[in-house]
Amino acid sequence: MAENDASTEVDPEREGDDAYGLSARAVARIMQAVDTGDRALLLRESEPLHAADIADLLEQVNASDRHRLIALFGKDFDGDVLAELDESIREDVLATLSPDVLATAVRDLESDDVVDLVEDLERDQQDAILDALEDSDRAAVEQSLTYPEYSAGRLMQREVVMAPEHWSVGDAIDYLRNHDDLPEQFYHIILVDPRLHPVGNVTLGRIMAARRDTPLKDLVEETFHLFKVTDDEADVAYAFNQYHLISAPVVDEDERLVGMITIDDAMTVLDEEHEEDILRLGGVGEGSIADPVLGTSKRRIVWLVVNLGTAVLASVVISQFEETIAKLVALAVLMPIVASMGGNAGTQSLTVAVRALATKDLTRSNTWRFILREGAVGLINGLALAIPLGLATGALFASAPLGAVIAAALIINIFAAALSGTLVPIVLDKLGIDPALGSGVLVTTVTDVVGFFAFLGLAALVLQ
Repeated sequence: MAENDASTEVDPEREGDDAYGLSARAVARIMQAVDTGDRALLLRESEPLHAADIADLLEQVNASDRHRLIALFGKDFDGDVLAELDESIREDVLATLSPDVLATAVRDLESDDVVDLVEDLERDQQDAILDALEDSDRAAVEQSLTYPEYSAGRLMQREVVMAPEHWSVGDAIDYLRNHDDLPEQFYHIILVDPRLHPVGNVTLGRIMAARRDTPLKDLVEETFHLFKVTDDEADVAYAFNQYHLISAPVVDEDERLVGMITIDDAMTVLDEEHEEDILRLGGVGEGSIADPVLGTSKRRIVWLVVNLGTAVLASVVISQFEETIAKLVALAVLMPIVASMGGNAGTQSLTVAVRALATKDLTRSNTWRFILREGAVGLINGLALAIPLGLATGALFASAPLGAVIAAALIINIFAAALSGTLVPIVLDKLGIDPALGSGVLVTTVTDVVGFFAFLGLAALVLQ
């Protein structure tokens, strides 16, 4: 299951498949091998695929096919697949692997991947994986598990290439050539002082381009960031993205080098943070398409119940104007327009605000400027939409006052939507609550209540 070499020729039988990822034809051929028990065909079809593609396949098929596929792989199951699996099926896959296959698989993983693999497992499954590791690797993983969840200590890998700060380029090259236990991928050599305090990074490219007698300290990068084992992984990912880091050392409470974080792990955290925000904005929480029905239902129904409560609140507002609606049926026809437009405008401001908070673009110094900006956008868009809607409504129902009422209500509601879509996530963030978690429901409540109250209230005053 190794990655394709860039120079590999295209198999004529594979023409029409996607250049990257898992194609439908590849899935069909692999499942044909599973159905016929043809192990040679399975290995031949899976050989060009990346471990992430195999993980995708295991996530897409049902549990029975997943078990048969793993059994057919046997001792050739690639440990890197475990690091790519969605958490929802990871335990099932681990339970399916035989002890000897599991032992071989986890020994091939980097320490950070092993930590990610075991941290959410039950104790018996954790022990099964830890028992498969060599004593030194097990000690390193157990040490990482003592650090706080979602911290740099959990994210880092223990495999580090370091060199004394007095070494030359020649010393470093000789060291690299004479050691066969180096990490599979690394981008820097970390310079340390006699107390193992990191003092700088040197890229492999600069080492290869320099003379052998060049001191490594003359080649250190200008941008050098240290992270502590207790730093939040979200802050680490932000720093990698903000300062264009490739890798960075991690130190313990005594400032001694204990590990390294690479860009692939940092970007994975960043992607997870963004995905989590999107899911929470939609009121579905964390989860995947492989999750069981009952668990998915339990997560979603909570926010549906909250939405039901806010809908009842909006209906209470409407009930206060029963007589007004009874006198002019057109109000019932036009009410949804005001509420719907406000909801859309609120979602726009909310999305921008949550994104700005997540990326730390929205700070104390520019908060009010951002709020005023969104309010101004709301007013402009409200006016731009209210004028044609008011004219059309007045012409359609032969009532200029009715057109003026809906135009005014639309301006009020879109302005209120823009402000609430901005203020609600900011306030939640100040209170220490994830702004993506409950903002959507609160903003929808504001736009519904304000929209109905403004429209029906103005109608009761003007159209009586």
